[in-house]
Amino acid sequence: MSFEDYSGVWVFIEVKDGEVVPVSLELLGAGKELADKRGTELAGVLIGENVTHLADTLYEYGADTVYVYDDTIFKNYRTESYMKALLECCQKHKPEVILYGATSTGKDLASAVATDLPTGLTADSTILDIEEDTGLLLASRPAFGGNIMATILCKKYRPQMATVRPKVMKALTPEPGRIGQLIEETASIKEEDIRTKVLEIVQFTTQKVRIDEADIVVAGGKGLGSEKGFQVVHDLAETLGGAVGASRDVVEAGWVEHHHQVGQTGLTVTPKIYFAIGISGAIQHIVGMQNSGLIIAINNDPEAAIFQSSHYGIVGDAFEIVPLLIQQFKQAFNGEVVDHV
Repeated sequence: MSFEDYSGVWVFIEVKDGEVVPVSLELLGAGKELADKRGTELAGVLIGENVTHLADTLYEYGADTVYVYDDTIFKNYRTESYMKALLECCQKHKPEVILYGATSTGKDLASAVATDLPTGLTADSTILDIEEDTGLLLASRPAFGGNIMATILCKKYRPQMATVRPKVMKALTPEPGRIGQLIEETASIKEEDIRTKVLEIVQFTTQKVRIDEADIVVAGGKGLGSEKGFQVVHDLAETLGGAVGASRDVVEAGWVEHHHQVGQTGLTVTPKIYFAIGISGAIQHIVGMQNSGLIIAINNDPEAAIFQSSHYGIVGDAFEIVPLLIQQFKQAFNGEVVDHV
């Protein structure tokens, strides 16, 4: 394998309900920094049905080139069809780096592509960098239960690949009217070659406010003592029209379901306001909420690590403090529970 044959930074562009998934725009921002360091181009790989028009959005967010596979066979995500298209594109154009969002689709596709190329894959990266002279991708992620950050290298194979958690990177400010190169590709796979058939797609809502989209997240930890004690988190979240978050210990104890979990093994959130109530501040939780706009911690231990990552800290009994906050917020809202703040 000659590394000189590989160049360019690619981002797999995930599409849902006809729109580009936000993490793909975030990765274009991260990819642009890597591409500029290497003096190469940033490309997006767009796969789906009736998706070509989305290329204009990708140019505005930093893409220089967009490779597009637009066909009815790609109407719904299936590993076989998307993998075949991306593999053929890789073998034809030879990118140096490919980035994917660490979504269910991105993780499934990335692992399949890595197996067939073959090459390495760093999962759930939170920091990306690249060596300007060698092009070696430096993909860092929490390891050993979140106690250290490990930087993973792929020295022997190309392309280098990584999945990146949503909300970790920052999208560029869009540049209206920016243009790029559109390259329309055709995959060789046919419908009869695909073993998986989509019979029906059932959509349902698991919670009133999605935690990864909420402007306000109220999260609680094991410091609240019990599922009954955790109710103060629900009460404050309901008052503020926010989403309920939780530490891993709370989820493992069965107080709330997994889709509330914030942290390394849960979701990464970046709300405008994040309340951390009875949360100690373990690194595996911090990595999931450290980029929040305003972090307010409530803990009865003045030495709790969470205070090191907070903008404001309140030392005291959450069962005394939270009801007072709820009372004050309700007075400010004229006694009404709000839909949002």
